[in-house]
Amino acid sequence: MKFIPRALAVCAALTLSVSAFAASNYHDTINLFKNAGESSSFFDNSYAYAVFPTIGEGAVGIGGARGKGHVYVHGKWVGNVTMDQVSLGFQLGGKAFSQIIFFEDKRSLDEFEGGSYEFAGDASAVAITAGASASAGTNGTDAGVSGGKKDAATYGHYQKGTVVFTIAKGGLMGQVAVAGQKFKYTPRTAS
Repeated sequence: MKFIPRALAVCAALTLSVSAFAASNYHDTINLFKNAGESSSFFDNSYAYAVFPTIGEGAVGIGGARGKGHVYVHGKWVGNVTMDQVSLGFQLGGKAFSQIIFFEDKRSLDEFEGGSYEFAGDASAVAITAGASASAGTNGTDAGVSGGKKDAATYGHYQKGTVVFTIAKGGLMGQVAVAGQKFKYTPRTAS
């Protein structure tokens, strides 16, 4: 029973240390995805997108991940989003990655903003700035590879109105786990 609090403390420390070295510049991250393989074409034909400059993840059996992002509709910043993830399974280490979620239409964005949006179930490995992943969840199945900052791992095409791309930033983590990502959207207040 004492193992669980210690594992959670280690996960929190790994997540913080992985995300501490990664910059959170939205403009630079968007430019990376605009210049990274397949993801570039989605900027022209999507209704909206959510960009996470850095998601930090850490795990020792029980894992956690967190990232903060912005939501853009037709290139205009309209809100903020936080992603939280909990995972259980065989996993150890820490990693950081950038992620972008494209929304095909207003309906898919509305579902995302509604607060009950989630992705689930993945197995992945990330080492330094290269990564490979596979996933099966509420949005179907997918696979991808990220060879570096200019190559985005892709889930290929819209599934239920969304498509996701990731770029590995760093870390070392092996995992075969069941995970659930939950998103919380907050509209941007006018200033």
